[in-house]
Amino acid sequence: MIAYCGLNCSVCPAYIATQADDDMMRADCARKWSEEYKSNVKPEQINCDGCKSDGRKFFVCKFCKVKKCAEEKGLDNCSICTDCVCDKLQEIMTIDPNIKKAIEALRHK
Repeated sequence: MIAYCGLNCSVCPAYIATQADDDMMRADCARKWSEEYKSNVKPEQINCDGCKSDGRKFFVCKFCKVKKCAEEKGLDNCSICTDCVCDKLQEIMTIDPNIKKAIEALRHK
């Protein structure tokens, strides 16, 4: 379950909480992400079936430029793109350094 940005959806707290349908996990995830990203994430926003699913997506991911670009290019993830690392990917890497690590790991496979 590798997202377009390279993150593994199956280990994401939002994905795990959604699949478990666990409101305590959603609340914990929302609290941690609110602190980490200095934002106001609400537990009811923690609903995600994975970046590439036809189901629920985390509210930020619905508007993700990286996701939209990879879908338009028909790519499985950004690591195989000839433009990797583009401005769109670079922007989200500054928000979440785990994305940079994930893309680098995928590129070295």
